[in-house]
Amino acid sequence: MSTTQSERLRGLLEPLVAARDLDLEEIEVTPAGKRRVLRIVVDSDDGVQLDECAELSREASQALDDSDVMGGAPYTLEVTSPGADRPLTEPRHYRRAVGRLVKAQLHEGGELVARITAMDDVGLDLEVPGVKGRKPTARRVAFAEIAKARVEIEFNRKQDQGRDDRAEQNDESQEEA
Repeated sequence: MSTTQSERLRGLLEPLVAARDLDLEEIEVTPAGKRRVLRIVVDSDDGVQLDECAELSREASQALDDSDVMGGAPYTLEVTSPGADRPLTEPRHYRRAVGRLVKAQLHEGGELVARITAMDDVGLDLEVPGVKGRKPTARRVAFAEIAKARVEIEFNRKQDQGRDDRAEQNDESQEEA
């Protein structure tokens, strides 16, 4: 996709996406036989619902039909949310991953698998799992130290500790009442 087309697509679609309080993560045009596929990837702090994608798809389709940004060749429009394995590249991606396990490649060559416990403008507070029965350890990593990172999918994750603490507080509150 040419830079000019990319800029024109972003200029056309970004206001539609922003009006729905979503972030435009990616615009991709790829060949698919005699057609092309225009994939619009959107996200938000609360995630993206299927209905939101469908409504945005209808609006984007109309805006694209009313413009010449895609030219005369046929294309298929897809509006989707990012996959679970997408790279974490923006601070908002890390914010949305707080509480999740991440795998990070560090610029110094090391690899780190840890749970994000908090973040700020400079970096991440992590909990590195203990090995062979040892307790987890806390670690601070600056964004500048991270070469690339992704969320690790957990199929058998134990109950969220934060949820356990809140449940205990609620039980204590109810006992006091």
